[in-house]
Amino acid sequence: MKKSVYDIIRRPIITEKSNYLSSSLNQYVFEVDVSASKGMIKDAIEKIFDVKVDRVNVMIVPAKQSRNLRNRRMRARTSAYKKAIVTLAEGERIPIFEGVE
Repeated sequence: MKKSVYDIIRRPIITEKSNYLSSSLNQYVFEVDVSASKGMIKDAIEKIFDVKVDRVNVMIVPAKQSRNLRNRRMRARTSAYKKAIVTLAEGERIPIFEGVE
């Protein structure tokens, strides 16, 4: 079964570092499907936001464990996910990231 572009791109990741990347380096950060390749991510971003993608870097963010403050024996675990940093061509912008500071 072929995945749609909305199945590939899960959500944008908005942090202080991603705001810096978008404002100064024209790079945007997204959480993507674990099975998505760089080419699939590039096509999905170009189709959804109607921009020209220059480069895509991907990384798998590992799961993390934390402890509950009330019960020190109880542990919580976040799941691992795949993150994509998308560099757009010169002069291209994604408007949903504008005004987020």
